[in-house]
Amino acid sequence: MSRTFASLLFASTVLAAGAAQAVDITGAGATFPFPIYAKWAEAYKQKVGVRMNYQSIGSGGGIAQIKAKTVDFGASDMPLKAEDLTAAGLVQFPAIIGGVVPIVNLEGVAPGKLAFTGPVLADIYLGKIKSWNDKAIADLNPGVNLPAEPITVVRRSDGSGTTFLWTDYLSKASPEWKQKVGASTAVAWPEGVGGKGNEGVAAYVQRIKGSIGYVEYAYAKKNRMTHAAMRNRDGQVVQPDDSAFQAAAAGADWKGTPGFGVILTDQPGRASWPVTGASFILMQAKQDKPQNALEVMKFFDWSFANGARMAEELDYVPIPGPLAKEIAAAWKAQIKDGSGKALWN
Repeated sequence: MSRTFASLLFASTVLAAGAAQAVDITGAGATFPFPIYAKWAEAYKQKVGVRMNYQSIGSGGGIAQIKAKTVDFGASDMPLKAEDLTAAGLVQFPAIIGGVVPIVNLEGVAPGKLAFTGPVLADIYLGKIKSWNDKAIADLNPGVNLPAEPITVVRRSDGSGTTFLWTDYLSKASPEWKQKVGASTAVAWPEGVGGKGNEGVAAYVQRIKGSIGYVEYAYAKKNRMTHAAMRNRDGQVVQPDDSAFQAAAAGADWKGTPGFGVILTDQPGRASWPVTGASFILMQAKQDKPQNALEVMKFFDWSFANGARMAEELDYVPIPGPLAKEIAAAWKAQIKDGSGKALWN
């Protein structure tokens, strides 16, 4: 073999190896974590060169796409039960923690100045409270100028993990809501107009005077929307921020819950935000595209290690270090190639 040919062969091998490493990855699902996934993806591409393309289509769509194997990972704010994960051949882990907030369009009401309880929100969404100056709202908000205007309820029209967190909380706060509507990514809404995604709900609330909706807090903050405060399980009126979401997650038993499927709504604690939740990543346990799967795990491993400040800037709660180690152990034990070999070391 000539020295020139050997050099060319070595160069082509290096280039091929580099191309094999530069696998772009795709994900789809929950709108709840979209702001932080987009921020992580931008930083990761600049640092590593791998592009992560995430479609913010709602949790229902994310679950459907990962089951159909049309994306490398799905995302859902409603954790799947252990038996459903097994049946679908999926692995699940949390990636970020945040909060869902009520948003309103009321002239003269500043962000955080209006307060709600769970039962009052349930009665609004049941259509029982129809006017902003209703006694139930007025009693919670002395000194707030509440107009004698009708309330327009805005909710999600698509299958949504944000809706799951919202309806799960309302089910815990209101026996009537639990009996008549229940908790899921999509429910038979008794009231309201539907918008697709956080974007659709926000657009309706911004356009319709006297409206109320619910979106992920980072989205409300980024778009300067008027959010409300809430009275939590301990009777304290709290504002949404990363410390309130962290307080709600403080007692979570991640290790003892199959599939890490912890639900964080209506948690005890004086500082806890009532509608807190984790957003979960779903991957195939047996991988047809092992290189893509490895890149997904590398992306989230990097994000857990380097993305905490970015998360906090958007008022999310990053995954704690001990939980990140538990997640990595789950990857090693559960995500394998076609021959049964673990992909994560």
